[in-house]
Amino acid sequence: MKIDTVNENGKIMVNLSGSMYVEEAAVLREKLIVLMESGHKQFVIKLNHVEYIDSSGLGVLVAIQKRALQIQGSVTLVGASGLVKELFELTRLNKVFTMQ
Repeated sequence: MKIDTVNENGKIMVNLSGSMYVEEAAVLREKLIVLMESGHKQFVIKLNHVEYIDSSGLGVLVAIQKRALQIQGSVTLVGASGLVKELFELTRLNKVFTMQ
C-alpha cells in the first residue's frame, strides 16, 4: 500500500492506494498520529485507489476518527467504491464517517 500526505490549505490530504492490511494500517496510524500531534486537525482520506481494507484497517480509521474528534478535528473519507464501499456499508461505518 502506498501512503502519500499533502497539506492543502491546512487540511491533510491522505492519498492511499493498494490494499490495507495489518502492517499498512499500523503505518498509516503512526503517520496520522504524528500529524495530529504536530497540530493538524482536518484530514481527508482518499480511498479512490484502495482495493481492499481488512478489519485492522477499518479499526485504524475508526481510531483516527475518534482521536480527531477529541481534538475538535475531522476525518472525511472520499472516493470509496466497489468492495471498499461495501465494507463500510456492511459494517455501518458509513454512518460514523463523513463520506463523499
